[in-house]
Amino acid sequence: MFIINEDITALSGKIKKLAFSDRKDKTSEYTKITARPFETKQGIKWQLEKHKNNQVFHENLSEADFLSWCETVGKDTFRQACLTAEGTTVQYTIFPDKTKRKVTGNDIAKVETAKHNKEKNYILPQGANIPALVDLGVFSKDFTVVKSKYDKYKQINRFIEIIDDSFSKMNKDEVTILDFGCGKSYLTFIVYYYFTEIKKVKAKVLGFDLKEDVVRHCNETAEKYGYDNLKFYVNDVTKGEVYKDNVDMVITLHACDIATDFALYHAISHGVRHIFSVPCCQHEVCSSIKKGGDFDLLLTHGLIKERFSALLTDSIRAEILKRCGYEVDIIEFVDFAHSPKNLMLRCKMKKPLTPDLSEVEKLMKTYGFEQKLYELVKK
Repeated sequence: MFIINEDITALSGKIKKLAFSDRKDKTSEYTKITARPFETKQGIKWQLEKHKNNQVFHENLSEADFLSWCETVGKDTFRQACLTAEGTTVQYTIFPDKTKRKVTGNDIAKVETAKHNKEKNYILPQGANIPALVDLGVFSKDFTVVKSKYDKYKQINRFIEIIDDSFSKMNKDEVTILDFGCGKSYLTFIVYYYFTEIKKVKAKVLGFDLKEDVVRHCNETAEKYGYDNLKFYVNDVTKGEVYKDNVDMVITLHACDIATDFALYHAISHGVRHIFSVPCCQHEVCSSIKKGGDFDLLLTHGLIKERFSALLTDSIRAEILKRCGYEVDIIEFVDFAHSPKNLMLRCKMKKPLTPDLSEVEKLMKTYGFEQKLYELVKK
């Protein structure tokens, strides 16, 4: 975790402001950004005060989104930061590979002790009585996290945190959710548990996967715990329609390659309001892309070509979704250490549009690659 985020967590409730300054790139839009926490009915939010020339712009973020912002924009854009809390000031110098910090007011030891003593306030904390997670191998019988599943535990908790932030704005007491490429269904079970047990909402959650034995085990587990509206189906999402009724939310966690595109297309074509998708294994563009433009240098070495193609794939998906009427954010939903496939497309339908995909078509023509979501939307 970014060291500033660690200090924000450690000093929660005592922070007055966090200021970023000294741009790394002088062409960056804002010269200085100051963030201040404030209380709302939905919990802590942060107000960004962004300075540009002689103007000031404001933006409010949830705490989860603010920490994600610090990890990406703040870390990559500025060289200096200053965190002011009650009795403590922490100065940061941000380098590409590390961040130095200097604590005044309280000594470093007190800040470090607070950091280590403060536990992460997970929606699904260790010790929570969630027996389905025992059956799925994430929790041991005493409801502590199985060491080998800690990364998975972090992923599903973060996914739920992001859904929780959006759900507070949905104003719904009944939801229908589809999980495409659900696999062993850690996330599917937790989404159902979150809505029915934590939020006390009537939820219908359906998971789709190719493996019959996995689907059978998931259905048996759901039946064992009386999860009546949690169902799993053997279904190849690339072969046609999977569900025709109204859906409120589509989720995917590492649905492989073009399975993500079919999930996104289902959401687009059915006007699904909320999408939370973490893609995986974006092979399609990488296998078909050819040199022919300004980015040829990035296609010379296999590893860089693979990573560039993955980023290009998700950028195209985001652009198509935007052109179809969605408000789209691409966020880092967990630290890279917990999953190298850690980008999430978080989307909310604003107004259905007839998409103008000319920019995507220009790229495809220049580099000769194929992209499934584009193909599905254009047909």
